[in-house]
Amino acid sequence: MKRQNQSSVVEFILLGFSNFPELQQQLFGAFLVVYLVTLVGNAIIIVIISLEQSLHVPMYLFLLNLSLVDVSFSAVIMPQMLVVLSTEKTSISFVSCFAQMYFLLLFGGTECFLLGAMAYDRFAAICQPLSYPMLMNKRVFMKLVMFSWASGVMVATVQTTWVFSFPFCGPNELNHLFCETPPVLELACADTFLFEIYAFTGTILIVMVPFLLILLSYIRILFAILKMPSTTGRQKAFSTCASHLTSVTLFYGTASMTYLQPKSGYSPETKKLMSLAYTLLTPLLNPLIYTLRNSEMKRALMKFWRRKVDLHTF
Repeated sequence: MKRQNQSSVVEFILLGFSNFPELQQQLFGAFLVVYLVTLVGNAIIIVIISLEQSLHVPMYLFLLNLSLVDVSFSAVIMPQMLVVLSTEKTSISFVSCFAQMYFLLLFGGTECFLLGAMAYDRFAAICQPLSYPMLMNKRVFMKLVMFSWASGVMVATVQTTWVFSFPFCGPNELNHLFCETPPVLELACADTFLFEIYAFTGTILIVMVPFLLILLSYIRILFAILKMPSTTGRQKAFSTCASHLTSVTLFYGTASMTYLQPKSGYSPETKKLMSLAYTLLTPLLNPLIYTLRNSEMKRALMKFWRRKVDLHTF
């Protein structure tokens, strides 16, 4: 391996929650359930939106992309995490660690921009209903989706390549559940100050700026909702936006706390919990938020279910 010339570390040891061996079994069971529910929930959203023609509008096509990101997010992290929880210590090769961090950043960065695009879509639909077909036509939708995915690729390529360009000369014990930037950076035996400046600036641009734009959009949306003459219309619009804002706050809040200061003074256990909040809870909650709080998704789900029942009947 080329990197052996620069670094004596060829693998990392993931410690997970080894400080709490009595909880390992319970955590394994809980995380396995979360993983399965996340996969099933997001898969249902992808299938329903793909099959139901009435849902082929920007709002739900954005949601389809979000579910694809969340499924991929979980697939990158959860299998490795379950292995870590099933043993006291788990090794992960240098290359595997690089790949896991790359795809974690790719899907995380993509989700940051997708959530921003979804907020713009709701803003245009509620605040500019007459201009909405022009503001969010097929071309604009495709540009926003492509920009989100391309930005995720760019963020992942720059950050992962930079992190793994540092020499790692030991120790190789990673006090985390998976290969995330902050814990890996702590093991680098080189000056990482320049990278930390980049991480701080990048987090502000990629996480905080979209989050602030989303909040501004929702302030405008709130005023527009309050001016609606129909009580039913107000309730529908508020329900749609409240579900999105719940997901947004959880994701951006914990992600910014993790990446604004890669070498922050938080304890390792606190860092693990913050990482779990945006990598575990967000993909789990998104299907629940967008289906249980959305009447059109519930109708499409019931229609899909009745179709399946009719097929089995005949």
